[in-house]
Amino acid sequence: MISYDVIVIGGGPAGLAAAISAESEGAKVLLIEREAKLGGILKQCIHDGFGLIRFKEKLSGPEYAQRFIDEFHKRGIDYCVLTYVIGIEKLGHKIQDETEQRIEHKLEHDTEYKSGHQYEVRVVNKKGVAAYITKTIVLATGCRERTSKQINIHGTRPSGVFSAGTAQAYINILGQKPTKKCVILGSGDIGLIMARRITLEGGKVCGVYEAKDSPSGLTRNIMQCLDDYDIPLHLSHTVTRLYGHDRLEAVEIMKVDERMDPIPGTEEIVECDALILSVGLIPENELAESLHTDIDPRTKGPVCDQEFMTNQPGVFICGNALHVNDLVDYVSESGELAGRAAAHYRYQDKEYVSIGIDKEFLYYLPQRIHIGDGKGETIFYFRSSRVLKNADITLALNGKEILKKKYRFLKPPEMESFKLDISQFNLRRDDRLTATLKGENP
Repeated sequence: MISYDVIVIGGGPAGLAAAISAESEGAKVLLIEREAKLGGILKQCIHDGFGLIRFKEKLSGPEYAQRFIDEFHKRGIDYCVLTYVIGIEKLGHKIQDETEQRIEHKLEHDTEYKSGHQYEVRVVNKKGVAAYITKTIVLATGCRERTSKQINIHGTRPSGVFSAGTAQAYINILGQKPTKKCVILGSGDIGLIMARRITLEGGKVCGVYEAKDSPSGLTRNIMQCLDDYDIPLHLSHTVTRLYGHDRLEAVEIMKVDERMDPIPGTEEIVECDALILSVGLIPENELAESLHTDIDPRTKGPVCDQEFMTNQPGVFICGNALHVNDLVDYVSESGELAGRAAAHYRYQDKEYVSIGIDKEFLYYLPQRIHIGDGKGETIFYFRSSRVLKNADITLALNGKEILKKKYRFLKPPEMESFKLDISQFNLRRDDRLTATLKGENP
């Protein structure tokens, strides 16, 4: 039984930043990664555009990750790869066997253990099963892609249906060309980037089809990946059926109405040997849910406070496990903040003020603010639910405006953020914080 101050689960950009940040604050840190190498999804993102905010230069994904990996190794932080977390349990509740009895004896003078605020993290790897004790956990488990069955595409189940990330791994990691002629469903950033990548490898992209009436990816990726390569983008269209037995032979495409329901009579058959799906990402939160953290239905990630702590004491969340970010710079930022907060965490009962938002927000976080004597600026992140111009965001305390910020243009794919020292307002338990967003139609 080895004890750590902070255990970080996930070795991608968020986890690396969290581990480095926690160690720099004097914490004893262990990082656990299920893949063979650190770096997360960035290992296969060989295109540039990473690090513009943080490093003020264009880097590829591996270059960006390597800067953190080098700093991580320089600090000599403990880590294990090819290691899976098979369970997390809060200690101090019920002693079930001799092993736990030995833990109790070892930690009988630890007040945080007595109050049930230590965690046992159980893992398995090629060496066998092991367990670690920690006061705090930082979940940096990233996100996963939606599949064809999650968006109700009918038909057979032939080979040739890939998520955009899988197709990217085939080309960039395995050196294999997964398609000669494909259709891309969804205009998320990975799908747009793969449209360009497949074209550069000699494949043909018949088109990118998006069910919504506006693109889901960043404007720069629309321009650089589609416009520059004359790849057509079809809005308000979706794939409704697959054709083929062993290998995909064609897809059926239909127009959709404002409710995204297919319009009868608009069917079109497009021949192709692959369908690449870029239909959204979902925070990977099986571990968070096993700890009974509250999940925000808007972000699909845990509810957190201004220090990125969930409703479970000592359990912090960051990166794409909290909400899907459009830029890796924000992923690293949240990892650093969560790691620093985890390193300084000491258990105490806290009171919170929740933040209410209106329907113009796709989401807004942190979702609640803990009342305390902490100083410093809080970073607020949000997305608009629709395209707005000349928009104003207002934060009010008990109906009185405490912040107003203007934005010339807001789009759901592009996350925005602002900073505010919320501690200056001396919040009380009965206070009401509300965020409103108003703007014009473009």
